[in-house]
Parts: sequence; structure tokens; C-alpha cells
Amino acid sequence: MRELVLSCPGEWVDSLSDALIEAGALSTSVQDADLDTEDERPIFGEPGGEQALGGWLHNQVVALLADGDDPQQILAYAETELNIQISPDWFLRDVPDQDWVRLTQSQFGPILVGERVLILPSWHAGDVPLDRPEGSIVIELDPGLAFGTGSHPTTHVCLAWLADTLPLGARVLDYGCGSGILAIAAKMLGAAHVDAVDIDEQAVLSTAQNAQSNHTDVHATLPDQLLSGQYDVVVANILSNPLKVLAPMLSMRVIPNGYLVLSGVLARQAEEVAAAYAPWLKMTVWAEREGWVCLAGQRTA
Repeated sequence: MRELVLSCPGEWVDSLSDALIEAGALSTSVQDADLDTEDERPIFGEPGGEQALGGWLHNQVVALLADGDDPQQILAYAETELNIQISPDWFLRDVPDQDWVRLTQSQFGPILVGERVLILPSWHAGDVPLDRPEGSIVIELDPGLAFGTGSHPTTHVCLAWLADTLPLGARVLDYGCGSGILAIAAKMLGAAHVDAVDIDEQAVLSTAQNAQSNHTDVHATLPDQLLSGQYDVVVANILSNPLKVLAPMLSMRVIPNGYLVLSGVLARQAEEVAAAYAPWLKMTVWAEREGWVCLAGQRTA
């Protein structure tokens, strides 16, 4: 792959970046053309100094091109689309080959949630600590194309709730299962039956594969294939807007005296999401982590 680097006035940055993407660039970024020189300046003010306004004095747009892409053709498209004349001082530079899989994997190490849940990415499968807490579970996880490594605060707080509160022998529904981490944790923490649901077929496949790798019995499926029925615990780690839309359905999936656990909610959104569930359950903040909250409630009999 190669990078196309070109100078750009500040007022062109957004529109030019969009046009380059439309023309076939794989991605774009913007940087200070004076980086690492005496003319470099912060885009935001430093403490005690004046705030820099209007972006950098000299901007560079960097577009990532696939092998075989014609940079002149891409530039010509952008010029025609925006009716501008791009500076002729653009240039190309090679992007060195890297083992992107290994580079990505290096960002995710073992994660301990409280004292009961240890998440091991599949590439750390042999790194189970000998001194891990007694009674803790170890989940070997390969996220694949699905969300859920255990590193995100929303996943972390849901795992903490399961480790702290999940009743033994519970029937559990994980709605929006992603990688299946919550469903697998629930099963390993003592749930009798776990259904995992996601609208993304890749997530359903990832959950099934991760459950098999951990020798756990989790039923992963798409929403329209989920059978009717209620659960002792329903957990949904999605985002606030879909959680509000799903409020009637998720609430009615909870048996009387059962629990509903929600995450993917920013602290400032907690009250609004709780209000959407108020006709069925009283939802309160169970935990907060890095600005994200876990809402939990018990349905009255």
C-alpha cells in the first residue's frame, strides 16, 4: 500500500477528505505539515498560553491507497467534485508491510474482572496465572469480527454484575451478544440455560465458536429465531437509543422477580433510559466505570 500526501488549506480539509474516500482511498487523516519543526503548533492551547484557532497553519491530508490505485485519477476526481485546484506538490510514500493481526492482538492482554472472572484472548491461552483467585472462571475469547473483549467499560460492568449477583441455575438471555462474552460468563458462573441473540450473523457465529472453545452450552441465534419465553436474567449491552426502543420487549422477557441488566449507557443518559423502562421495572445505576453505567432492576411479582 501507499500513502498520498498533499497540502491543503484548513477550509478544504473535511470536504477533500470525503472526496478522496469517494474516489477510492481506503482512509484519510489530517496532520500538521509543520510537525517536528520549529513552526509546529498545538491545535489546542497549552496551559497558560493562547488558544490556537483555525486549526494548523499548514495542513496535510494523507490518503491510504491500495496497490494499483492511480493517484492522479483520484486527485482529478476530487478536483472535479469540489471545483478546486489541488497543489501540485503532492507525493507518494510506501507503507511498510506489517503483521496487522499480531499488532492488533498485542493491544489486548488478560483482563481480570473483580476476583471471579478472568478474560484471556485466545492468543494468551497459555497465560493462566497459577495464583488466580479460588473459584474464579477463565474465559478464552477470540472476538473475531464481533464486539466484546472485556476491555470496554460497558462489558466490564456487566461482567461484574453477573459475577456478583447472578442466581445459580438461572435462565439467562444475552441480547446483543457480540462475541458472546456475557453469555459464556453467565453459563460458567452457574446459569442453567443461556440464549444469546444478535442481529449480526457474524456475532452469532463468533458467540457459537467462543462458547465451543470454552466448552459451554450457549444457544446463539438471530432475533427472529428466538423462541418465546421469559428469563430469570436478561442482560443487554447495546447503546442507549436501541435500548429505549427495545424497552417493552426486553422488559416482558423478564419473569416476575427476575432481573434486567443494561449497559452501553453513558452516565448522562441513565435517567432517560431508566424512564423508558419505568412502566415495567425500576432501573437504577448499579455501577459506573469511565463514564459508562450499568443499570439494573428487578421486576415486581
